Amino acid sequence: MPGTGSFLLAFAALLGLSWTAGGWVSAAAAGAEQQIPLSVVKLWASAFGGEIRSIAAKYSGSQLLQKKYKEYEKDVTIEEIDGLQLVKKLAKNMEEMFHKKSEAVRRLVEAAEEAHLKHEFDADLQYEYFNAVLINERDEDGNFLELGKEFILEPNEHFNNLPVNVTLSDVQVPTNMYNKDPAIVNGVYWSESLNKIFVDNFDRDPSLIWQYFGSAKGFFRQYPGIKWEPDENGVIAFDCRNRKWYIQAATSPKDVVILVDVSGSMKGLRLTIAKQTVSSILDTLGDDDFFNIIAYNEELHYVEPCLNGTLVQADRANKEHFREHLDKLFAKGIGMLDIALIEAFNMLSDFNHTGQGSICSQAIMLITDGAVDTYDATFAKYNWPDRKVRIFTYLIGREAAFADNLKWMACANKGFFTQISTLADVQENVMEYLHVLSRPKVIDQEHDVIWTEAYVDSTLPQAQKLADDQGLVLMTTVAMPVFSKQNETRSKGILLGVVGTDVPVKELLKTIPKYKLGIHGYAFAITNNGYILTHPELRPLYEEGKKRRKPNYSSVDLSEVEWEDRDDVLRNAMVNRKTAKFSMEVKKTVDKGKRVLVMTNDYYYTDIKGTPFSLGVALSKGHGKYFFRGNVSIEEGLHDLEQPDVSLADEWSYCNTDLHPEHRQMSQLAAIKNYLTGKEPLLQCDKELIQEVLFDAVVSAPIEAYWTSLALNKSENSDKGVEVAFLGTRTGFSRVNLFVGPEQLTNQDFLTAEDKENIFNADHFPLWYRRAAEQIPGSFVYSIPFSTETANKSNVVTASTAIQLLDDRKSPVVAAVGIQMKLEFFQRKFWTASRQCTSLDGRCSISCDDENINCYLIDNNGFILVSEDYTQTGNFFGEVEGAVMNKLLIMGSFKRFLVEFNLCNWWHSDLTAKAQRLKYTLEPCDTEYPAFVSERTIKETIGSIDCDDCLKSFVIQQIQNSNLFMVVVSNECNCESFPPITMEPIEIRYNESLKCERLKSHKIRRRPESCHGFHPEENARECGGVLGLSAKPALVMLPLFLAIFSR
Repeated sequence: MPGTGSFLLAFAALLGLSWTAGGWVSAAAAGAEQQIPLSVVKLWASAFGGEIRSIAAKYSGSQLLQKKYKEYEKDVTIEEIDGLQLVKKLAKNMEEMFHKKSEAVRRLVEAAEEAHLKHEFDADLQYEYFNAVLINERDEDGNFLELGKEFILEPNEHFNNLPVNVTLSDVQVPTNMYNKDPAIVNGVYWSESLNKIFVDNFDRDPSLIWQYFGSAKGFFRQYPGIKWEPDENGVIAFDCRNRKWYIQAATSPKDVVILVDVSGSMKGLRLTIAKQTVSSILDTLGDDDFFNIIAYNEELHYVEPCLNGTLVQADRANKEHFREHLDKLFAKGIGMLDIALIEAFNMLSDFNHTGQGSICSQAIMLITDGAVDTYDATFAKYNWPDRKVRIFTYLIGREAAFADNLKWMACANKGFFTQISTLADVQENVMEYLHVLSRPKVIDQEHDVIWTEAYVDSTLPQAQKLADDQGLVLMTTVAMPVFSKQNETRSKGILLGVVGTDVPVKELLKTIPKYKLGIHGYAFAITNNGYILTHPELRPLYEEGKKRRKPNYSSVDLSEVEWEDRDDVLRNAMVNRKTAKFSMEVKKTVDKGKRVLVMTNDYYYTDIKGTPFSLGVALSKGHGKYFFRGNVSIEEGLHDLEQPDVSLADEWSYCNTDLHPEHRQMSQLAAIKNYLTGKEPLLQCDKELIQEVLFDAVVSAPIEAYWTSLALNKSENSDKGVEVAFLGTRTGFSRVNLFVGPEQLTNQDFLTAEDKENIFNADHFPLWYRRAAEQIPGSFVYSIPFSTETANKSNVVTASTAIQLLDDRKSPVVAAVGIQMKLEFFQRKFWTASRQCTSLDGRCSISCDDENINCYLIDNNGFILVSEDYTQTGNFFGEVEGAVMNKLLIMGSFKRFLVEFNLCNWWHSDLTAKAQRLKYTLEPCDTEYPAFVSERTIKETIGSIDCDDCLKSFVIQQIQNSNLFMVVVSNECNCESFPPITMEPIEIRYNESLKCERLKSHKIRRRPESCHGFHPEENARECGGVLGLSAKPALVMLPLFLAIFSR
């Protein structure tokens, strides 16, 4: 509006305000700011910027490499990536890989069922098998222990160099079971025939790792054979039957209500046993199941009062939440079981009608020390004649006065009765219900293939022994049930066990060509429940007890890592197996969670046939949507691949070296050379990728000679400030040159496997490559590497820049180059530049040496690279100068971002001897993790802060062609009223009603396609000791009549 500007200026004059690049400031502040002349700071910034860019460009060879790619521009074709076509092709590749794994499991099923069919049970069978705990153990006389014969173990690279036996399997038996129990000995004997199939499977598919058979009797046959070590108390509590893969394969999805008697008679040990029984039942529930727990005496007490009248998904977080509440139960009063049963039946019926549950099996688990009645009127009203809800009864204690009533309830409702007298009895007795629920599936002979989401099983010996750089290995399991095919047992529906094989997540990533996804692109897959199978963010985060993924990584929902999708549009479409595209702005944390990259991603997704999984691909808009192809001769490329400074991404699959044993020791570089020269005709390689590797090798070849000439010139780099030069291309191709001896390197880990973020990985480009790609072309990005140990301050600076073909956003970033220099060398250049001035007499009006000012060099995320106080190096600027950082945020020079927002995953580990599994404490809260990014349009800013009785002035000046800013601050004013601005996570705690709403909320999920809840031929009389009944003969016969008339 005309006149507005002049009016504001006049009004400001009245108030004593003036305008600067930073905004309105008071006249008093403007006077104070004269202490820090902008022109001088500009001079310093220009001098330092010119010097450091000259060094970075010279030693990295960036201009030479840019020139070389420009020379080949006419031979290059640029293509826009078709995201939907790409994701469909990748899904097909994964489908084929998954099919190979499931076929291996199917062969094991057939062999196991055939072996059992031919076996005749022998109660007196004596058989010396290889017990995984006892193998190679000797007694005091040097003789092998019984079941502990010599078992040859040799380190095997394919199995992470663990000592294994690739010709034989061995058998683990839980400590609470007798090694020579006839049922176990017979099972071990007939399952020996699986050894041949294990070896044959491994020969057919050398990418297979652990294969196994988990028996319904409790033993676990594993291939290759490996030594199991008990804990310090001599205990191995691992029981294959409560692993997620076993339960999913053995049973159909289920809705379960657990009723716990807390009447006065349950005091003491009985209540302890009851709580352990509930906990063991929870162990057997998986992500496709739903549950609730009600304690009863003369009243009903929901263990979680918030969940009155409904069921929740049996994911890890919910189960642990209920476990914590079990400790609050205490016994008193009289048990009114009829009220509890009616509540359970009504809840199951109502929940079933919502369509949210399993819509398959339903069960009531009754845990009590007795029942005074059979409650047949209740069952007649709510469960008969269909008996859709199975009743499983657990009699706690040694007395059997009311056992007949509990047995009758189970038998009359297609369930099972067991008596649990001690804590040692709990595990085995709880397992009985799984056999009952598996009957319909067994009778149907439906060998459903199941896949688990990504998880870590920390109790397995291979998991405990692995010294992987990121801790325990993430994997998924494919499993199938094994049934008895003997005719006389058909109606009993006997489950023999489950066979399975593990597939490491790294194996899935090999099917994804990272070079086609661009610098920031990635692929990810989720299950029918929306839980992650693979995602680049599904890995350990950095500070202990702070930014960490969920315990064991199990049940991490996609919404927890793609958290910007507040409405779950992407997640729900993938759960529903749609094929489509979705776009959103994302903020991706890098550099140990300290920095954030802001970009827009296009997501393409489709389903993976024959599995419960859906696959997604994320491509960043701009250069991430384009791919280019170059062309050179094989002869040229091979010649330049021979140069000693060349390496390739270890985790990328240029050639498949797993297919044939003779190729497994071969590096990818050697495999490419053998493939191109025809020396290894059996090698299968990615021709398109190799062609681009050859192109990059030829184009970048001159830089090797350039770096060598710099290194040989003694007058250059005489103080050895620059230590390393490096380049990487979009094909995972790298060159590295050392300007100092390897032993003189300040950062010994840089560009090695120890420094995961700075090398090409299966799921991401190096950090220096990713950050350079988001800088303005031609500029360098500088940073100090962060250490996970707060005391270990970094003493190097990394500088990198991107190389583009064309000067526009559609141009692919073809490479990135950079250097690493000593921090002391870098800081010396800064202090030299900051002593310059414009006066003719050489007297400077201001200097960073002055006591009344502080000079800093910070990067675009606000981290200090240079400070007069060396201990502040690497710290966040807001922690040191909170008032100035606050002002920069208000002025818009920096922006504060929320980079993560998910259910808190704070916990402590307690690996107890008894449970031999991790215990977790989950907090019901959300967490904000702040990160800061400078506004690109800000070149220079002056400002001041009113600090009660004084003014604090400052100048911030961008260093040209970089991500750096010089900040000069007057220190005569403390500004103690302004607190530091930190990067500490902020917990947002909720009141009880909000916590309750979160617990009740059900995310969209897709049920498994198969359901085997009941079968008309099922023999319901196998219900836990029904033959011993002595009372109520009429009632004993009732379910038999019902069974006849309901068929």
